[in-house]
Amino acid sequence: MSRNSVITAIDLGTDKCVTLIADVQPETKSLRVVGVAAVPARGMRRSVIVDLEQVLMTISESLDAAERMAGFDVQSAYVSVSGAHVSSKNSKGVVAVAAPDQEITDEDVARVVEAARAISLPADRQILHVIPKDFKVDSQEGIKDPVGMTGVRLESEAHIITGMSTSLRNLEKCINDLGLQVDSFVFAGLAAAEVVLSETEKELGVVAIDIGAGSTSFSAFVEGALEYSGAIPIGARHITQDLALGCRISLDSAEKIKLALTNDYQEIKPRPGESKEDLNKRRKKADKLDLAKLGIHETVESLSKRTLVERIMLPRMKEIIHLVGQKLDDKDLLNQVPAGLVLSGGGAETVGMTEVAKRTLNLPARVGQPKELQGLVTDIMRPSYATSIGLLVYGQRHGGGAQIKTSLSLDFLKQLPVKSAVTSLIKLVKKIMP
Repeated sequence: MSRNSVITAIDLGTDKCVTLIADVQPETKSLRVVGVAAVPARGMRRSVIVDLEQVLMTISESLDAAERMAGFDVQSAYVSVSGAHVSSKNSKGVVAVAAPDQEITDEDVARVVEAARAISLPADRQILHVIPKDFKVDSQEGIKDPVGMTGVRLESEAHIITGMSTSLRNLEKCINDLGLQVDSFVFAGLAAAEVVLSETEKELGVVAIDIGAGSTSFSAFVEGALEYSGAIPIGARHITQDLALGCRISLDSAEKIKLALTNDYQEIKPRPGESKEDLNKRRKKADKLDLAKLGIHETVESLSKRTLVERIMLPRMKEIIHLVGQKLDDKDLLNQVPAGLVLSGGGAETVGMTEVAKRTLNLPARVGQPKELQGLVTDIMRPSYATSIGLLVYGQRHGGGAQIKTSLSLDFLKQLPVKSAVTSLIKLVKKIMP
């Protein structure tokens, strides 16, 4: 049977559960997406499981759809983790170089990273990632890869990301109940950063902000290393809730309005030779939101696009960016990220979010587009799928990829004459049929 190396990503969020299956091309080592599924999430609140059975059904539905598209079953997956329970800290480790000739080896690096990992943690927390920032050989600082260098003392500073043990165990239970193993839990902010940031931005200093439905994750890079990461319990769904409350409509209708504003809202500029009166008429007409066109038939007054954006949506968007800014300011990082902010997640596509980010933190801001992939990518090359795609890339970089047997191998046909192969297939079909 022929085998392919396959990586599976499960991104379980408050709003949707995305499953991506990709195989690694043996020649180019590039990823080719062969299975995609996104289903509405149930049983989640603020990126935390509140109903195990509902979450199990959600993941099962998403996984089954992706497996059907791919044509085979998978055995393991990389799973995203987000929510306000995720936190981080930096730790240092020191070891003596073991080799007699004092040349640093991979084993020395592994030992110093393990020494940095040895931190005191509360019983209810679990380590997700230990990411070396840089190394120090004797008195030489800022070394990225010390292997092969000569020294007596090796030091390392590592960035450690932790999560709540109960949340991780509940998520792992759901995955295991479906017959899958967890390759690794991956912090959503780190996964998104894998595919929306350039190496130049990381070297200059940049913050990746992944705005999900129930929470917002962020990762701050300084001089190419991950310096600080975390999450806040507010996301794009809170903007929808504000619209629902402000307009006294259902959440579904509020979501339709938010998406319509994101797609259609634009400033009306004067035309050459146009009078002020005509301009105002045109602005007034364009400002009116046609609810019937959106399929909304609730009894509400005529809505103004500008009022909805500036009076209802803008304050919540400012709050999200401001809270992230506060976290960064507490660590004195706002003046160390000149490359600014890179936004991803579904919330990044909300109308005006980039401008709000620029003005609130007085930093450059852009919406991050995921890196190009091959295969079934038409619907997923968007900021809202950055975390899902980032899980695939993370898995590939960290040696992931299970050897999966394909459902049907035709290798045996190559060794048969054409007529003989056809005859064999006909006999096989007759045996199967009643």
